[in-house]
Amino acid sequence: MASLLSSSASSSSSTSLKLLHFPSAFEFDGIGRRRRRRRDKNNSLLKVTRSSLADASTLLLAAHHTVDRYIRSGMVIGLGSGCASGMAIQYMGRQLRAGALKDIVGVPTSVGSASEAAKAGIPLNQYQDCSQIDFAFDDADIIEEGTLVSVIGRRRLQGEESILQEKSVLNAANKLAFMITESQYKGGLDGAVPVLVQSLNWMEIAEKIDDLFLGDAEVWRRPSIGQADPLGGINPLVTKEGHNVLDLIFTSPILSLVNFKCS
Repeated sequence: MASLLSSSASSSSSTSLKLLHFPSAFEFDGIGRRRRRRRDKNNSLLKVTRSSLADASTLLLAAHHTVDRYIRSGMVIGLGSGCASGMAIQYMGRQLRAGALKDIVGVPTSVGSASEAAKAGIPLNQYQDCSQIDFAFDDADIIEEGTLVSVIGRRRLQGEESILQEKSVLNAANKLAFMITESQYKGGLDGAVPVLVQSLNWMEIAEKIDDLFLGDAEVWRRPSIGQADPLGGINPLVTKEGHNVLDLIFTSPILSLVNFKCS
């Protein structure tokens, strides 16, 4: 079974949805806050743009800051999914129309970000395994303070959205920025950790995960519509790649996501 902290897609039956951990490199760029910077052996940089209040105005500030600081003409940009990413896409479109940015190509992480980019007038390419992406930005559900391990995939999927596609685009980027609120950046993480599994043998995998975290977490299969329950309700969610999403719902804080594994 694949580790929940894998930073690349796995061929095994369980694939993590919380990704993009660069163990020895990141650039922290909080608005009005001090910066720290270290590089890993691949010169990759993980950036976190953090707003101080959980409201739309500060997320808008974070989105503008990310575009102005990190995006340059001629870049191929991975376009994230979520509220702040939508704001950044709209702002990129305005910058393109104003001539401040030129020759930008976007690679969407979801149907939603592709639609937003099309409305903003951003030229698009679809992701392929050989895609070269200069920079990507995205929303994260939560980021662990200090380690910058991130969790994505908690939100309800819309239409033909693919968490694997989102993960692949972000992993392919040379540099990456997450735009989050203050409350999403903390230690002692709680809530659900989503795990992607093959739908044919999902129950066997769920039972193994349940045994690993007996008493510490419940394992529920995510429904596509309606009320959730451990079996996924009447209509369990099946992604376009044929996976189910298992939500590991923790009853107590996770002390360290770096050491958090399912195998």
